[in-house]
Amino acid sequence: MTGPDPQEIVRSLDAVADTFLTQNVERQSAQAEQSLAFLEEQTPELRSQLTAAEERLNSYRAELDSVDLSSEAQAAVQRYIDIERRINELEFQEAEMAQRYTHSHPSYRTLLRQKRHLQNEKSQLNDRVNELPAAQQEVLRLTRDVEVTQAIYINVLNKVQELQVAKAGTIGNIRIIDRAEIRGMVAPQRSRITVLATLLGLTLAVGLVLLRALFKRGVETPDQIESAGMPVYATIPLSNQQQRLARRVKRWKNKRNSGRDIMVGVLAERDPTDSAVEAIRGLRTSLHFAMLEGRNHRLMISGPSPGVGKSFVSINLAAVAAQAGMKVLLIDADLRKGHIHHAFRMRGEQGLADYLAKQLELDDIIKETSIDNLSFIPRGRVPPNPSELLMQPRFVEGLLQLDKRYDLIIFDTPPVLAVTDGCVVGKHCETSLLVARFEKNPVREIQAAKRRLESNGVDVQGVILNALERKASTAASHYGYYQYNYR
Repeated sequence: MTGPDPQEIVRSLDAVADTFLTQNVERQSAQAEQSLAFLEEQTPELRSQLTAAEERLNSYRAELDSVDLSSEAQAAVQRYIDIERRINELEFQEAEMAQRYTHSHPSYRTLLRQKRHLQNEKSQLNDRVNELPAAQQEVLRLTRDVEVTQAIYINVLNKVQELQVAKAGTIGNIRIIDRAEIRGMVAPQRSRITVLATLLGLTLAVGLVLLRALFKRGVETPDQIESAGMPVYATIPLSNQQQRLARRVKRWKNKRNSGRDIMVGVLAERDPTDSAVEAIRGLRTSLHFAMLEGRNHRLMISGPSPGVGKSFVSINLAAVAAQAGMKVLLIDADLRKGHIHHAFRMRGEQGLADYLAKQLELDDIIKETSIDNLSFIPRGRVPPNPSELLMQPRFVEGLLQLDKRYDLIIFDTPPVLAVTDGCVVGKHCETSLLVARFEKNPVREIQAAKRRLESNGVDVQGVILNALERKASTAASHYGYYQYNYR
């Protein structure tokens, strides 16, 4: 037995052993106890019968003065005593057997045969007594009653004493060899628990890492993208400041926007020294030289799926280009779910969709921002046919006019694998880039988006890896980013 209280355990085990020993002794003496109870019930009745028989005999002899029994009568009395004693013993045995066997048991049937034989012998003896003189018959019967009852009474008393001795001497057939004792602490086994817990923790940790790796099949390093034949123009680290901006809007507009992250500010304006902004400045430099010999200065930024951060890249790239002295126009070409206007604290009405629907003119939809040299065209009212509107000649006419006013035009388009709007816009842009998010977009998904654009005549120059996190799997890559604080 184990438990927190050693003394209580010792007392409990000793009590169990003592109880088991007592029950064993009681079971061994149960038969003697039952026989003793039966004999003790019979003893008072036999004493009364003996007293009554003696009184009848004395009264009869006093009435006839004296009557002596012949030798034959004496022998009959002795035989009566022997028969009654044996019958009485058989009745005791019958009472005991009735508690253990049925009437059809062989031992029980043998006892009944013996009892019937003695009763027949007693009847024959009664017939012989009836042949004696009347006076001797009566004396013999009265003497027989006294002697037989006395013999039975003495026999019962002897049996009672024997059973009492047998009961008192019953010791059972088991022994308590050892008493309970404390052998020291057996539980908890701290060393075993520590080893098992360590192994279990390591197993769970490795299993969790493997499970996460199984479900997160997105790209983790630029090498994975470049090994698929697509150049990586920039790796943008995850911006904690941008996450805080997006979370505030998510809590504020959770019901109306289904929990989408919507920006309410421009990171390049809020925190120009952020590492993500520095990476976008590097992207600006790369694009400057790549677009020098292009037929136009239009740039389309799209992505394979929603939530990769293409709007974030478009907004901040436009901001850093404007800060460098370029006259920049940012166009929200996502006529379905575009939300760039929130970053500039504007409304989404009176935008590109309204111009394409011939409801407004070009000058009516161009909005000036708080950043110098940066203008913005919102999406406008959500139309029922975005792709058809973008394919109209009015879209090309507007672009030709805008080329004369701005040094760089950036288009933020919907996901390529979701709708065809990006393919339509990309045909009119000299440079097209795809944004992939760290650990979200697999290489196959990026390749599928690239094939979708190329099948529609759009040449994809490269990929931007966004929201890169510093992990062990990316730390060894030579494409990792470095962060400097210059004050």
